[in-house]
Amino acid sequence: MCGIVGLYAKNPELRPRIGELVSPMLVELGDRGPDSAGIAFYRRPAGRGGSKITVHHEDPGYDWAALRDALARESGAEVDMEVRASHATLACALPPERAERWFAGEHPELRVMSSGDTIELYKEKGLPKDVVERFGFREIDGSHALGHTRMATESAVTTEHSHPFSTGLDLCLVHNGSLSNHNRLREKLRRRGIAFQTDNDTEVAAGYLTWRLHEGDSLDEALEASIDDLDGFYTFAVATRDGFAVLRDPIACKPAVLAETGDWVAMASEFRAIAPLPGADRAEIWEPTPGRVYHWGGAPS
Repeated sequence: MCGIVGLYAKNPELRPRIGELVSPMLVELGDRGPDSAGIAFYRRPAGRGGSKITVHHEDPGYDWAALRDALARESGAEVDMEVRASHATLACALPPERAERWFAGEHPELRVMSSGDTIELYKEKGLPKDVVERFGFREIDGSHALGHTRMATESAVTTEHSHPFSTGLDLCLVHNGSLSNHNRLREKLRRRGIAFQTDNDTEVAAGYLTWRLHEGDSLDEALEASIDDLDGFYTFAVATRDGFAVLRDPIACKPAVLAETGDWVAMASEFRAIAPLPGADRAEIWEPTPGRVYHWGGAPS
């Protein structure tokens, strides 16, 4: 079943409130996916050739300060760190690829949730309203965000199987639906250098888009190609550093609603998640056309 939400702040004055606005959207859809939840936020670029890495460890007593200090020694510069529940986001002077190698080599006990310049990805088991409170999502600023509430059908209820999924720098995907060819496609993508952490079909969809972007496609082109290459039924919401996009497959049996005002663009599995947004009563509201890509913001780079 699952529920997905997305919010893009066209008006910069809304950016300090992005967490305050997107969190109730996620909670509203909690009955569509009560076993886990997560949000990817885009905020506060690392810049200057550096990176932001969000990592997870299940031990509530994990020594995050020691991790920060070790990364600072490796990078030769101060590291900014923000700890939220079982996750920590660290901004450092290392480029993303080098930072990921360091985490894999020096701290294999940690799971990298996302990396890039602006993305921060947090997800965990539990009711969406509890996950929102545990991570303090309402306090987070940013330009845009994607969220997911999950009802597990094809894989275990664990933190790593929770959504969203990020498989490339600053790329995140949330998905309502099911893919039938994900096992075969996963093996094909592995041969092309795409790494996976779970057996979830949504991670395969994210990996497919990462591969297409590496091959030179624009985000719109990658999503259009997915209509032919991904078998199944789905609504995708995909975010990059500069914006987000929405696509429903041509059969379009999974629900989706889009709404837009001069201040924001929002999408959700049901309109009730959008209704509390400021100005929703004056928004243009429509159901996305099957097989058409909708995209706001710039192209990923």
